[in-house]
Amino acid sequence: MQLRHVRTLLAPQDGTARVTCMAWSANSGRFAVCTADRVVLLYDEHGERRDKFSTKPADAKYGRKSYVVKGMAFSPDSTKIAIGQTDNIVYVYRIGEEWGDKKVICNKFIQMSAVTCLLWPAENIIVFGLAEGKVRLANTKNNKSSTIYGTDSYVVSLTSNVSGKGILSGHADGTIVRFFFDDEGSGESQGKLVTHPCPPYALAWALNSIVAAGCDKKIVAYSKEGSVIQTFDYSRDSSEKEFTTAAASPGGQAVVIGSYDRLRVLNWSPRRGVWEEAKPKEIAYLYTITALAWKRDGSRICVGTLCGGVEQFDCCLRRSIYKNKFEMTYVGPSQVIVKNLSTGTRVVLKSHYGYEIDEVKILGKDRYLVAHTSDTLLLGDISSNKLSEVAWQGSGGNEKFFFDNENVCMIFNAGELTLVEYGNNDILGSVRTEFMSPHLVSVRINERRQRGVEENKRLAYLIDIKTIATVDLVGSYNAGSISHDSKIDWLELNETGHKLLFRDKKMRLQLYDVESSTKTTILNYCSYVQWVPGSDVVVAQSRNNLCIWYNIDAPERVTMFPLKGDIVDLERNDGKTEVIVSEGVNTVSYTLDEGLIEFGTAIDDGDYHRATAFLETLEMSTETEAMWKTLSRLALEARQLHIAERCFAALGNMAKARFLHETNAIADQAAQEHGGDGTDHYLVRARLAMLDKNYKLAEMIFLEQGHPMLDKLRRGYYQWLLDTQQEEKAGEVQEGHGDYLAAISLYLRAGLPAKAARLAMSRDELMTNGDVINRISTALIRGELYEQAGDLFEKVGNPRKALECYCKGSAFLKAVELARLAFPAEVVKLEEAWGDHLVQQKQLDAAINHYIEARCSIKAIEAALGARQWKKAIYILDLQDKQTAAKYYPKIAQHYAALQEYQVAEELYIKGDQTKDAIDMYTQAGLWEQAHKLAIKCMSQEDVSVLYITQAQEMEKQGKFKEAERLYITVDEPDLAITMYKKCKMYDEMVCLVARYHKDLLSDTHLHLGKELEAEGRLQEAEYHYLEAKDWKATVNMYRVNDMWEEAYRVAKAHGGTNSYKHVAYMWAKSLGGEAAVKLLSKFGLLEMAIDHAADSGVFEFAFELARLSMKQKMPEIHLKYAMFLEDEGKFEEAEAEFIKAGKPKEAVLMFVHNQNWDAAQRVAEAHDPGSVADVLVGQARFAFEQREFQKAEAFLLRAQKPELAIKYYKEADMWSEALRICKEYVPSRLEELQEECGREAAKKGSGGTEGLLEQAREWEQAGEYARAVDCYLKVRISNNSVLMEKCLLKAAELAIKFLGQSQSMEVTRTVAPQLVAMKKYSSAAELYLNLDLIREAIDAFIEGEEWSKAKRVAKELDPSRSEEYVDQRYKEYLKNQGKVDSLVGIDVMAALDMYAEQEQWEKCLEVAAKQNYKVLHKYVALYATHLIREGSWDKALSLYVHHGAPANPQNFNIYKRLFVEMVNASGMNCAEAYSSWADLRDVLFSLCENLVKSSEANTPAHEEFETMLLISHYYATRSAAQGVKQLDTVAAKLSISLLRHTELLPADKAFYEAGIAAKAVNWENMAFIFLNRFLDLSDAIEEGNVDSLDHSDFQNTDIPFEVPLPAHQHVPEENREEARDWVLTMSMDQRLEQVLPQDDRDTYEASLVAANTGVRSLPCVLTGYPVLRNKIEFKRPGREANKDTWNKFLMAVKTSHSPACQDVLKFLSQWCGGLPSTGFSFQ
Repeated sequence: MQLRHVRTLLAPQDGTARVTCMAWSANSGRFAVCTADRVVLLYDEHGERRDKFSTKPADAKYGRKSYVVKGMAFSPDSTKIAIGQTDNIVYVYRIGEEWGDKKVICNKFIQMSAVTCLLWPAENIIVFGLAEGKVRLANTKNNKSSTIYGTDSYVVSLTSNVSGKGILSGHADGTIVRFFFDDEGSGESQGKLVTHPCPPYALAWALNSIVAAGCDKKIVAYSKEGSVIQTFDYSRDSSEKEFTTAAASPGGQAVVIGSYDRLRVLNWSPRRGVWEEAKPKEIAYLYTITALAWKRDGSRICVGTLCGGVEQFDCCLRRSIYKNKFEMTYVGPSQVIVKNLSTGTRVVLKSHYGYEIDEVKILGKDRYLVAHTSDTLLLGDISSNKLSEVAWQGSGGNEKFFFDNENVCMIFNAGELTLVEYGNNDILGSVRTEFMSPHLVSVRINERRQRGVEENKRLAYLIDIKTIATVDLVGSYNAGSISHDSKIDWLELNETGHKLLFRDKKMRLQLYDVESSTKTTILNYCSYVQWVPGSDVVVAQSRNNLCIWYNIDAPERVTMFPLKGDIVDLERNDGKTEVIVSEGVNTVSYTLDEGLIEFGTAIDDGDYHRATAFLETLEMSTETEAMWKTLSRLALEARQLHIAERCFAALGNMAKARFLHETNAIADQAAQEHGGDGTDHYLVRARLAMLDKNYKLAEMIFLEQGHPMLDKLRRGYYQWLLDTQQEEKAGEVQEGHGDYLAAISLYLRAGLPAKAARLAMSRDELMTNGDVINRISTALIRGELYEQAGDLFEKVGNPRKALECYCKGSAFLKAVELARLAFPAEVVKLEEAWGDHLVQQKQLDAAINHYIEARCSIKAIEAALGARQWKKAIYILDLQDKQTAAKYYPKIAQHYAALQEYQVAEELYIKGDQTKDAIDMYTQAGLWEQAHKLAIKCMSQEDVSVLYITQAQEMEKQGKFKEAERLYITVDEPDLAITMYKKCKMYDEMVCLVARYHKDLLSDTHLHLGKELEAEGRLQEAEYHYLEAKDWKATVNMYRVNDMWEEAYRVAKAHGGTNSYKHVAYMWAKSLGGEAAVKLLSKFGLLEMAIDHAADSGVFEFAFELARLSMKQKMPEIHLKYAMFLEDEGKFEEAEAEFIKAGKPKEAVLMFVHNQNWDAAQRVAEAHDPGSVADVLVGQARFAFEQREFQKAEAFLLRAQKPELAIKYYKEADMWSEALRICKEYVPSRLEELQEECGREAAKKGSGGTEGLLEQAREWEQAGEYARAVDCYLKVRISNNSVLMEKCLLKAAELAIKFLGQSQSMEVTRTVAPQLVAMKKYSSAAELYLNLDLIREAIDAFIEGEEWSKAKRVAKELDPSRSEEYVDQRYKEYLKNQGKVDSLVGIDVMAALDMYAEQEQWEKCLEVAAKQNYKVLHKYVALYATHLIREGSWDKALSLYVHHGAPANPQNFNIYKRLFVEMVNASGMNCAEAYSSWADLRDVLFSLCENLVKSSEANTPAHEEFETMLLISHYYATRSAAQGVKQLDTVAAKLSISLLRHTELLPADKAFYEAGIAAKAVNWENMAFIFLNRFLDLSDAIEEGNVDSLDHSDFQNTDIPFEVPLPAHQHVPEENREEARDWVLTMSMDQRLEQVLPQDDRDTYEASLVAANTGVRSLPCVLTGYPVLRNKIEFKRPGREANKDTWNKFLMAVKTSHSPACQDVLKFLSQWCGGLPSTGFSFQ
């Protein structure tokens, strides 16, 4: 939040004039300031001073200066101000509601100590602090004050929380105390909260924390329980002074703290949960801030200062204008002020939970506010200022809001309707519905108050298109549901929510009574229906009739009037109700009978006297009779018996009227005797019960009173019952007396066997009476009361009979429950029958689950479709096979298409193989893009185009051009759309399409349209198109042709170049001619320009005419231009005359010279311009030169005394010798300069000037000027004659060597030789170098020409010591660069090998290296292996070492290790097919270990590691061999298990997985379980990235290592991991499984080499890796042993299977173990 200065309310004074306190009113309409003079100034909210009043001392005798005002606050209703003073008193002034109202003291509270601060947090409650340390409460209602709590320390500050329900006081000793009037359920503590380091003069209670500051220059934020959460320390800032006052914003999300010349602002960040400091507001010369007051809406803060100034600041985060109608001011993250710019009204929108408000929208005819926060939704009615905030989880802004109801907002989101009542912060209700139209939802919220009903909130909505639900929103229960046989298109509750009107698609109007759940059809062909506001009267239209129900309780009583038009509206105001009917052009109103409407209202209001008085004014009719009946019923219910008597009298029911008359007499007598209205007298109550035929109640009333006639009454009653054949009631009497058999007989006589059965089943003694049971069951079956018969049979233990009865009576629930217990096999059949029964009953939705239970999928689907349970149908269909489901999907798709949920419908059509229907659906809906997207998937492009183009043409015929365009565009036919628009002359649309699809044709299109429109005479439109085509000239031309010169001039001036409009003006003038032209051009200031233009354009007559009329001084200029024109036309004589008229005879001379008419030129020159004679001679000379008549030309020039021109012409003709001659004779001073120029020109012109250079060079040479001759030869540059160029260069070098000094000749040679090399004349260049003993340069020249033999010969003969080696080195580099490795081999083998390696010609490299020595070969083998490993071809790298052997070079160790690591990490190696790879690795490592024994690396850690790797490789190879032979599966399993002791070198997860799977394969389930469990733990550890969670308990006392490296990634695929996880989970449930590793005779894990108890280490078996304990076979090499049984088994398998792999294992063992034992020994 930022502070922006708005205005100064009170100007500061020169001295101290402290503003002691300030306050804003609760309604933000008033602002009060108390000055140092103890005067209170009152301002309005705009900052205008409107009023003031003086405060008073407690005792006048001490004078006005005896006190200081320390606190001031407005009352919550903004009509009073409390003033706290240091003279021990608090005054309350009533200031009134209007400005200028008289100020009256209405309360005063005298204290024992000075008041130091004051608050008014709630109605009638003022809180203030005293100097003695007490915090007290003053009650303005009873004018008494009391102490809330007391301390021993001066109260320096008081503040309240945001709600005003809690207060904080700050004391001089730093104590901060908290007190709650109501903690609002927060549970926060009261009392001393914290001790601040200094007196907290600046104290503020914000929404999430408490902020305190004082003289220590620190601002501290405390939590709600007093712990420090943030500190802002300014104690080291010398510019900061003590903090004097603080104020929290009304929303509690910002705090402003005042000090000296500065305001600091803290903003609460809801996202980070901390205070963030904004940039402080620094104001020079403000001095100490003594008071702060924040406007209640949070938009302004006022600052009072030590010098008496009051400044107002705007404090908002941001401000925006919405729709140019509303101003949104965000005064805090959770508070927004919405201001209507037209009316000035303001609404403060605030999140009560402190959430940040995102965006505020104003919807519903600019009346309703909608805003979102992260967790809530804010809604509000601007007109009533009712605001709501409800919990709301964000749904991406997909909600739809409906504001049709003034009391409640309806929100639709994802198939859910949510209701929020304005002004209520809880969601009123929430229901699931797919129907979003406001016509299909009706909400009534307390719209008409009823007797005894506090809250009445009802909702009616559609569950599906044929089912309505009604909900009581107060009790949150379903009040009922209505199933209808047709689609419902409109519904509305009445204002009390007790009646519901709805209309279906067949236009039938239905009335539903919510209380009695009855439905009545009251009108057919209903086109309009509405409840009359404020009543239960209904107005409807059926065809040409106006139908009115004045008493809806009697729907058959309808008043009808004929109509001519259609009802359009219903208005009720000023005691008058009118139906507005549109009759074509006219509107007619029909007035309803307000009296009849008034009756209904009186009934609803419970004013039965008014209703009676009204009815008595009416004549008796069917409507009036229905009203009397309604009133009689309601009067009886309300015990208004006199009114009821009057009603029955009016209805002619004299019996009831007489009975009530007697009853009223009894009631009146009782009222006189006992008081009251007498209706509570027992006789009155009994008679009313008898009137209601409720004799039971009457009996009870008499029993309570002990009435003497009771027995007689009973007997009479019983006899009367029998006489009137009321056997049922008689049976009840007998049952009440305990005569059950008689009661049963009476019930059976009355035809009520069900009642008899109920009684029998309730009495055990009757259940044993077979005769009674038979009689009852027979009667039940005869009466088709099968369910009750079934209950009876079940009760007497006859389940089969009971089941039959239940089935006959369709009591399937009981039938199924019985069948589950007695006949389980029949349950499925019963479920199906139940479903069939429910379908017959039209309860299709209930039938679905029963069909599912009965596994009747087809019936379940059909029932779901019939019940319109579309989602359930889809769910069932998705479980069926495609063929079964296909035919049903389109039906459901049609439903979703009808709901306009096209995406869902499309998916369903596609599932049902009806893509064409989906396309048709989109087509009918006008969603052509979606249709096209679908069509291109299943139709050919041609068919799609035909479909769309046909449809577009149809649209075009209907005049729906936009739709047609969209269709054309969809199938990439914009040209058809363009043609359509062109045909219809809709040029704007046409141009838009051309711009979008044919940008290159846009200009042409505009031009074409311009021409068409011009032809049609639509010049303005044509102008637009010409200008759009950037062809303003065509526009000007159009207007010119049409003689519209002004328009042409306008266009040219606006769009043409700087001179174009001048040209148009000129043309305009020309068309006028004479004086008119002159005037026009003068008006535009273009006269001179026009004359020039006419002359320039060859329109000389017009030019002469304009000049003659207006500018005679221009005549010579025009004559000159005319002369030039005539000259160009070849009319030389006329031109001559004009030149002379223009005073330019020289131009005439030049003209004749130009045309070589020398005589005429001579004549004119001599006659008119003697100075031009020389020019004529020069002209003649130039002509002679051009004719190559040099002598003649030279003579002319010399006559004209122009020798320099002769030199110039000779130079231009490249006749330098003639030029030099003339110069020597006539201008000797320029000779040397000319000679130099001649040399330069020759050099410049190259071959063109070569001859001159060569000639000059030869001249210099003959003259003995060798240096100059050499320079000339070197200047020669001939690109197209290399022979001549070479001769020149050699000649220059030759002359230099012969005649010039050593240094010059050396310089020339160094210049010439490189040029010869560049010309590829290497030998010539080399010879030159050799002439000057430049041997190295000569060699370089030969090398440059690749003449290696000559270079070598020169080196050998002239400089063998240094140059021979140089030539060889250069030759090697040449071969390398040329890639001629084969040639390089003979010179430098190592270099050649390096080149082969660089070029990755590895075979050639190894072939050549093999011819060298073993060391060289293995260097390149290692390089090749490294290359292969990098490329991931470790198998090829391994085969290299298999082929070439594995030397014990330490630099190769990393390669061997890498090969080992790659192989053990590779996938797919746990199989028989991998034997060859494992055998290769084993053999390479064996070869390496043999070599290591003989090397210096023997017995080093590296040697030991490779021995271990060899052992592991041998185990893997032997395992692969064993996997290929069925008899050896246990050997393979043991090897996998033995490998676990080497998991420090192997990937642990893979090793344990392979061991577990191998153990599982041979049914060693204990080990399999433990190993796979360990594998899963490792797998999880790999996912988590640490091994902390691994449990090692299973592997204690084994040689399987605990500390192993955790693999970087999973080595076992996901599906294998899941299989292992499932198996382990299954086995963990198996009680037989012992989850321990098997042990041998050593009490040690059987595969462990180290005995657990003794620590003795056994040798591993060479075939299995298991320890060899006894019965062993020893090999020649020490440390190699085998288990005898395993050995024999292996040999037997080799003999029987002839496995090559196993034979290879034996061969390796023979090498590794120093030979095999004899076979005979093995099989002893």
